Amino acid sequence: MFTPDLRVWSKAGLAALSLSMAGMTLAADGPGLGMPVTAEQLAGIDLIVLPDGSGLPGGSGTAAQGKGVYDAQCAACHGAQGEGTQGVPALAGGTLTGTPVLMTVGSFWPHATTLFDYVRRAMPPTAPKSLSDTEVYQVVAYVLHLNGIVAEDLVLDSASLPQVQMPNRDGFIDRSQEQ
Repeated sequence: MFTPDLRVWSKAGLAALSLSMAGMTLAADGPGLGMPVTAEQLAGIDLIVLPDGSGLPGGSGTAAQGKGVYDAQCAACHGAQGEGTQGVPALAGGTLTGTPVLMTVGSFWPHATTLFDYVRRAMPPTAPKSLSDTEVYQVVAYVLHLNGIVAEDLVLDSASLPQVQMPNRDGFIDRSQEQ
């Protein structure tokens, strides 16, 4: 029968404890990894657009212009008319009162600026952030047009997009300022 020699285990434990204590002083000074992020580098990451339109970039687009972008970048997954495909949500149509409930951009989303924010940061899924700001305005205009929310020739930009009235704009309770 094997009986461990506790003296060997005690020495090993003491050595491990000493190393971890040395690491604690190193951690207090920082690990010495990485490098500071520049403002230019951060600009490519910090792309948040708020519901009031804060953070919207320059650029503009109409639904007529957005159809081409949508056909090339979105239709393969979301369908030619935003109807969705197997495993990919519909973007157009939908209802919150019917059975089944179908939450889409037109029936559920409370702010058009949220659509811009999402498309710019996450679409297309194979190449997020690859669309120019102008292309994002164009495809957002097209998706809103598919839902009957904006006219085909309405120019969306940083001034007009926050003014778009979404059908479900009053369907949410904002508790963000409550403590």
